[in-house]
This record gives sequence, C-alpha cells and structure tokens, in this order.
Amino acid sequence: MAWTKKVMRVNLTDGTIGEEPLNMEWARQYLGQRGLASKYLFEEIDPECDALGADNKLIYTTGPLTGTMASTGGRYSVVTKSPLTGTIACSNSGGFLGPEMKFAGWDMIIFEGKSPKPVYLYVRDGHAELVDASEIWGKSVWAADRILHTRHQDPQLRIACVGRSAEAGCLYSAIINDLHRAAGRSGVGTVMASKNLKALAVRGTRGLGGIKDPMRFIRATEEGKKVLREHAVTGQGLPTYGTQVLMNVINESGALPTRNMREVQFEGARNISGEAMHEPRKSDNRPNLTTNAACFACTIACGRIATIDQNHFAIENKPEYWRNSGGLEYEAAWAMGTDTGIDDLDAATYANFVCNEDGMDPITFGATVAAAMELYEEGVITTRETGGVEYKFGSAKALVHAVEAVAGGTGFGKDLGLGSKRLCEKYGRPELSMTVKSQEFPAYDPRGIQGMGLAYATSNRGACHLRGYTVASEILGIPEKTDPLVSKDKAGLVKAFQDATAVFDSSGLCLFTSFAWTLDNVAPQIDSACEGDWSAEKLVEVGERIWNLEREFNRLAGITGKGDTLPPRLLKEAAQTGPAKDKVAELDDMLPEYYELRGWSTDGNVSDETKQRLGL
Repeated sequence: MAWTKKVMRVNLTDGTIGEEPLNMEWARQYLGQRGLASKYLFEEIDPECDALGADNKLIYTTGPLTGTMASTGGRYSVVTKSPLTGTIACSNSGGFLGPEMKFAGWDMIIFEGKSPKPVYLYVRDGHAELVDASEIWGKSVWAADRILHTRHQDPQLRIACVGRSAEAGCLYSAIINDLHRAAGRSGVGTVMASKNLKALAVRGTRGLGGIKDPMRFIRATEEGKKVLREHAVTGQGLPTYGTQVLMNVINESGALPTRNMREVQFEGARNISGEAMHEPRKSDNRPNLTTNAACFACTIACGRIATIDQNHFAIENKPEYWRNSGGLEYEAAWAMGTDTGIDDLDAATYANFVCNEDGMDPITFGATVAAAMELYEEGVITTRETGGVEYKFGSAKALVHAVEAVAGGTGFGKDLGLGSKRLCEKYGRPELSMTVKSQEFPAYDPRGIQGMGLAYATSNRGACHLRGYTVASEILGIPEKTDPLVSKDKAGLVKAFQDATAVFDSSGLCLFTSFAWTLDNVAPQIDSACEGDWSAEKLVEVGERIWNLEREFNRLAGITGKGDTLPPRLLKEAAQTGPAKDKVAELDDMLPEYYELRGWSTDGNVSDETKQRLGL
C-alpha cells in the first residue's frame, strides 16, 4: 500500500508516545494529507477550543503518494486550528521531511497537549523519543538545525523547526523544514511553539513497499512526467523563473495589488521580477539568483537559491547573510516588494531570508507591514510607535527594521506580529486591513481577476490563492481561457478549482503539477498505488467532501457565511489603471450562485442534503 497505515500519537503533557493503525475507512473517504488529517482534527478537537491552548492538536501528515516516484511526491502538511484566523488550518510544504516520515514508517504524527518544558521529537524508523530542547529554545531555525545535526551526527536527518518569532507569539509563524521550505500560512508554527515543541527530527531507512500495481504505477508516473516536461509552465517557465515568472505578467494584467491594495499596478515591478533575479547587479556583477532547486522527486525544480549584494545596507550587521539560501518566490516578492511599494530586490531577499531563519509567513508579514505603512502615512501611527523608523511606502529600511523586530518579538515587532487585522483594529482603522477571515491577501487583486475575489471570500482558511487558483484559467488560460474581468460563470470555475485543489493537497503531490495535469492524470497514479478504485470522478467527490468538512469545522468554530466577504476597498474603490480600470470586485454577483452550486443554504451553511450525499 502507498499508505504505511501507521499513526504516531504523541501526548506532550505526559510525555508518552503511542502507535495506532491508520483509519482506513477515513482514508478511503479523504485520501490522505490535507483531507485525512482534517477529518482526524474534526473528530478529535472542539472547533471552539483556544488555538493556543493544550486542547488544540497539531498533526503532521503525508499523502499516499508522498515518498513515491511520482513527480513532486515530496509534500507533507500540518493541520491544526489557526491562531490567526480561528479557522481550520492546513499548511503544505515540500522539501524532504514528508518522504522521510514515510520512510520511517509513519503516515501521520499527532501532537496532543502541551509539554511542561521545551522538547523536540526525534524519530528514527520505529523508534521515537521526546528530547529536552532547552539548548535550542530561543534559537533561530537555522541555528537549531545546525545543533541537531551535530548532536545526532546524521547528515540525512530531516528537521522541521519553529523559530524565535513563534516562541514570541507572532500569530503567523511558520514551520520551516530543510532550512527554507515552509508550512507557511495561518500560524501553524505558533501552535507548535505554544506546545513547547521546538522541532521534529526524522530519519527513515525503511523505504516504501506495497504499491498495489508497481508496473502500472511506473507507467502512470512516467506518463505524468512527460506531460509536465512538455508543458510551457512546468517544463519551461517554473524551472527558469520559479513562481516569479508571474510578477510582470500580473502587473501587465492590472491585477498586482500595490501599496496595501490601494493600486493595481506597480511601477517598480520589473526591478523585483524573476527576470531581474537573473540579471547581474551593477555593484558586484553577480545575479541575485544562484540556481534553481527541487524538492524530493520533483521534475519541475521551481525553487530559488539566491545571494545578496555583500555591500547592501541590510547585512551591515549580518555579513554572513549574503550566502546562498532560499530565494524569493512570487508571493514573498510581492508582499515585501509591491505591496509595500519597495523595488529593492536585495532588501526583499534579505527579509525573505529572515522569514526563513525565524519562521514567519512572508505573505502575512509583508501585507501587515503594508498596512502599517498606510497607518503611518495617514498619521495614525508615528515614529513613537515604530521606534523612530519612518514607515513610509517604498522604505526598504522600514522593511528591514520590521522583519528583524518581528523575528525577535521586540518593540513594534510585537504589534506587527499580530497580523494586519488586529494591528489595524488596535489603531482604530480596521478597514485598512486587507484580509478575509483575518488572513492577509496574496498577490492577485480581485478587481482585475474576478474569480479570485470569490475564491478569497469563500476560502476555508482565509484569503488564499492556493485554495482555488483561478488565475490559471483567467490569466494563463489553463485548462481553458476565461475573461478575468467578467464575473459571470465564475462560481462554477471557483468550485471546480477548490475541489480539485483539495485532491492535489491530499495526494502527496505538489499543486504546481495542476498547471499541466488534470485529475485524469492524477487518478491513474493513485489508483495503481493505492488499494481500492480511484477514478477521476471519485477524486472529484473526495475533493468536494474535504471542502465541506472544512466548512463545517469553521461553522462549529463560529465562522459563518458572514465571513464570506472582501474588504470595503475592493468592493467600493475601483481600479484606477490598467485593463481593470473602473472595476470593483463583483462578489455579490457570484456568491449566491456559488452557494447554490455547493448545495448550501442562502446564508452559506452546508445543507443536510449535501451532508448526506457526501457522507459527512
């Protein structure tokens, strides 16, 4: 079987570790990873519990194709209740940790309770122990990683860790694995630190066995790799420019949110684009981009490794920071560049390094800094609050100050660590927070890409592009082109993307394969690897079931259809430039049809008929 059929349960309160069989009835309904762990969380915690309390649980989870030869089969997720949003949180990451869990023999590790002292979990195959983490508590992710590798004398040890920001209570702290891959959004790292759990260190030597039909699986995966290789996005664009291939494309489309979403195009976009990362700097004749990089089993290799100008002001006190590390992805470059009005590529790269080193979600971080900059320019906050730093749009020095303050949980960093919703509420201007369900927007303006407005508003984890990426259709024409400026028929498009995304996230595969693959490409790989029958039609139903389960969790947590909305700025203030000029987000035209297609009530609740049909 592609599943190991084993779950590790770690009670941090009493320090016990147990083993139990994976619930295969649930696996047949929810597949794995995002779907299956969400089912476990739904059944095991009270959705109204305190996200940072001992009653919340933290689940590391893999998919059935994690660790296999399927292209991009290196994903894992962390599922919990979010402290930032109060919704169900599922943060997906690549790298090598997920496969290592499978090689050690585990589909899932469930952390319960709260340790009385800092600990980390060390796993080697079937052996697991909680180890004192006092030496690495208070250390950055990078420092803790070095110490643990030295302690265990194993270069193949895979480590997921939280940084100082999580320990300081930043509500959008991430879990970083392999130094610069992240389970990034919704504050899953904050939950981990609240349990006094510093790291998970895993070494697996068992490999995988039990693929249902090995020869058919080999054929299916090879056919899938061929499709990826021959597609313009997965075979050319992403390997060459990473997700940063989008910066200039979205800017020209008039959908690049700029200066806290006041504008839809950025005059400095070219300076922080994927193309700019390739170009030699005038100061040292070296490009920002060192090379691309790949996660386990990935044939796309969209990851970026970058260096900083050694004479840049950001590293005057950290000269070692010029070195190779995780470079800018599109969302991070947007959040710490465009949204803050900054076109300093090296400053944004430095801020991204710090987000990796101390574990912060760069999207929420950058968007919160953008909100702070608007508060500053409105005169709501002054240098008195910011520690003497002028938080003006376009200030790279303010960005550097902010990222260091949030990483250490010092000064104005404590306010910034709340996220933009709480920050703006604190200073009496809640309308300046660009969020849905308390989570900050990513890099697509719904005035210029109408489907994304509905996708943001209905996302189960707050504003998110990775829960229904209609940009693929509306901008890139994948799988077919739709008009980004038209709201008609977008409800069906959003639902289809949301349900399919839930399947990709539950399989162990990277969502980026969906630029080239449909579920018709995924189904043969799952069906030949896993027991049971897995047609594309069945996978669509699985995706829909996952989406509705998450929706029900949120309802029980007190998050209703009233949260399916957008900030007033996007609903009332029209775009001033570009193709979307004079357009607002037409959410009211799409939402009723979306509810109807979902089989929900007019106020956004999952109907009894839909629950019965999906077996919820």
